[in-house]
Amino acid sequence: MSILEVSGLCKAYPSFRLEDVSFELPEGKITGFIGRNGAGKTTTLKSLLGFVHPDAGSVRFFGMDWSANEQRIKQMIGYVSGGVSFYRSKRLRVITAVTRSFYPDWDDAMYRACMERFGLDENKTPAQLSEGMKVKYAMALALSHRAKLLILDEPTSGLDPVSRDELLDILLALQREGVTILFSTHITSDLEKCADDILYIRQGRILAHDDIRRFTDSYRFVTLTEEQHARADRSLLVGEKQGKADWRSIIRTQDMPRLGLPCQKADLETIMVHLEKEA
Repeated sequence: MSILEVSGLCKAYPSFRLEDVSFELPEGKITGFIGRNGAGKTTTLKSLLGFVHPDAGSVRFFGMDWSANEQRIKQMIGYVSGGVSFYRSKRLRVITAVTRSFYPDWDDAMYRACMERFGLDENKTPAQLSEGMKVKYAMALALSHRAKLLILDEPTSGLDPVSRDELLDILLALQREGVTILFSTHITSDLEKCADDILYIRQGRILAHDDIRRFTDSYRFVTLTEEQHARADRSLLVGEKQGKADWRSIIRTQDMPRLGLPCQKADLETIMVHLEKEA
C-alpha cells in the first residue's frame, strides 16, 4: 500500500522550478529525501502539505486527495522541521495544551509515554532546551495524535553527533511500530544507518527513487593515476574530479569490466558528490 502518492508536482519561481515531481511512498518504510541545498527538497515537502501552492500536480495521502480531505489527512500525519521554533518563555505543558486542542484524536497516554521516552520535562521552557531536545519535543507532539506518517524536513540539522544518533534510534523504533517516515536531510551518513529507500532530487527533478542498498551498489569508486586517467575511457567515468596527485570518479558497477581497474564500494555521500559534479 502507498501511504503517499505524488504525481506531476510543479512549482515555478523566478530563479527555480520544481518540475514533474512524481513518487510513491511505501507503507512502513523510512525513505531518505536527498539533494543539495536549493535542489527542491523543502519546496516539495511544503507543496505536499499546502504551505506552498503548487502550479500543477496531485497529492494523495492514504488514498485520499489532499485538496478534498486536508483536515482529515492532517490528523494522520506529523510534520517536524529542523530549527524548530516555539514560544521561548512558555512552558512545554502550555504549548502542549494549545496543540492538543487541534486534534480530536489526541492520545494523552501516548504523549506522556513520548515525553518519558525522550526524557522531556514539560515544566521547562523551549529556552531551556538544547536543539536536540527541541526536535524530540516536536516529535512528541507529532506522535501524540498517533500519526501514521512522519514528514521530517532536516530534523538533524544543527544537532551534535550524539543527538543525531539518538534521533535515528527513535526513527527506527517508530518504524518497528508501523510508522512510515519521509526524512529529508543532507547528512547522507544518517540515511545509511536508518533508511530503506532514497528519493534523490536534483535541480528540481527526481533523479532516482530506489532501495538505498541497490542504489549504492550500482556505483563504484575509482582512483586513477595521471597515466591511468590519460588511457581510460572517459565516457565510463561519472563526475570525475582531479585530486592533488590523482583523479577520482565513480563508475557504474556494470561498467567495471570495461574500465579494467580496481574499484571500491562507494558510499551515498561519494555518489552524490560525483553525480552533482556531472550535472
